[in-house]
Amino acid sequence: MAGGKSDYLEQKLLDAVLGGATFTSPATVHVALYTSSPSDSGGGTEVAGGSYARAAVTNNSTNWPAAVAGAKSNGTAISFPKPTGDWGTVVAFGIHDHPTAGNLLYWGPLVAQVVASTSPAPTFEVGDLTVTEA
Repeated sequence: MAGGKSDYLEQKLLDAVLGGATFTSPATVHVALYTSSPSDSGGGTEVAGGSYARAAVTNNSTNWPAAVAGAKSNGTAISFPKPTGDWGTVVAFGIHDHPTAGNLLYWGPLVAQVVASTSPAPTFEVGDLTVTEA
């Protein structure tokens, strides 16, 4: 993955590991799709309209099995609503701690794919969404 961890999450983890500050993982993470990629500092252009909503994923070891070799992938399918309008060309994903706002945690590129009103509901099948620590 050429993406990474957000600046927000880097700061929280540094403070938790070195300094003893508490960081509580979100109970649910929300996967977003982007037509312009975010970066470690955030930004990007998230899909909007056409029944788009971030996909909520309970943050547990079933949905996110143990990391292997510095990588963690989804253990269950992650599905978005069926588009009722054109979403544009999706080029990246983000993992957030809130369904509509909040903080970006991780992000990464995707193979560009046009999502139109005639497209099926976008889905990350098991193992298709991978976050790495490098």
